[in-house]
Amino acid sequence: MKIGFIGTGVMGAAIAENLLKAGQKLAVYNRTKSKADQLVAKGAVWCDSPAQVAKTSEVVFTMVGFPQDVEEVYFGEEGIFKTLTPGSAVVDMTTSKPSLAAKIGQYAAKHDFAALDAPVSGGDIGAKQATLTIMVGGSKTAYDRLLPLFKIIGQTTTYFGPAGAGQHAKMANQIMIAGTMTGLTEMLLYTRKAGLDEQKILKALSNGGADNWSMENYVPRILKNDYTPGFFARHFLKDLRIALEEADNMGLDLRATANAKRLYEIMVDVKGLGDQGTQGLINIY
Repeated sequence: MKIGFIGTGVMGAAIAENLLKAGQKLAVYNRTKSKADQLVAKGAVWCDSPAQVAKTSEVVFTMVGFPQDVEEVYFGEEGIFKTLTPGSAVVDMTTSKPSLAAKIGQYAAKHDFAALDAPVSGGDIGAKQATLTIMVGGSKTAYDRLLPLFKIIGQTTTYFGPAGAGQHAKMANQIMIAGTMTGLTEMLLYTRKAGLDEQKILKALSNGGADNWSMENYVPRILKNDYTPGFFARHFLKDLRIALEEADNMGLDLRATANAKRLYEIMVDVKGLGDQGTQGLINIY
């Protein structure tokens, strides 16, 4: 199958590489061309714009940074929808606004395209090991057709409903992650202040009721002073802002999530640490 992949950052490059390893033909584009060099060296074909990717692809995956980037990639002058062939499909894996996913889905349906919003959870490790959790909304027919591709890049794929449903599922995921990130950060601070062995605490908690994915994957990095991004803090802050905007639209008051957003705003907007991983939250305490 001829596949296009737009957005070859930390997560996107690993997902695209797994598609290449599975024998798929891949065309790639990224705003910073050098970030696609390794994929090109392994057999991917470089394209100069999203429109050029779309022109040669049956399925186009996108994984960019922010909703405004998604808007530009799909609807811009050099966007996907300028050249996409009727009958083709688009899959946006960016964590973005449910309303934007609905807009893409509506446009696609009117022009004989298929569209899915399919954000993922699992971080850089999940992307590299093809163990991602994929949350999908949009065309059920397209979902059934593309499920074999999702199985190449992820471990668990769930269809939630119409366009935007995948993004709502990802918001639920990020709300949960917000709690685990603040919890593991303050757990470590308490551990240090109490004079306890951090490695022993990690082992003990990982075998008890406090066990969670964030702790197992990010505490070892913190203990090594490794704040390289498996997931950028600035992107996580974007996600929390979307989640709280959606919650407000539903009349929900998510106080713990609002506090997590406040802490990440200090990290990203005040301290300028947005290019660290989410585990860098500990650096603002």
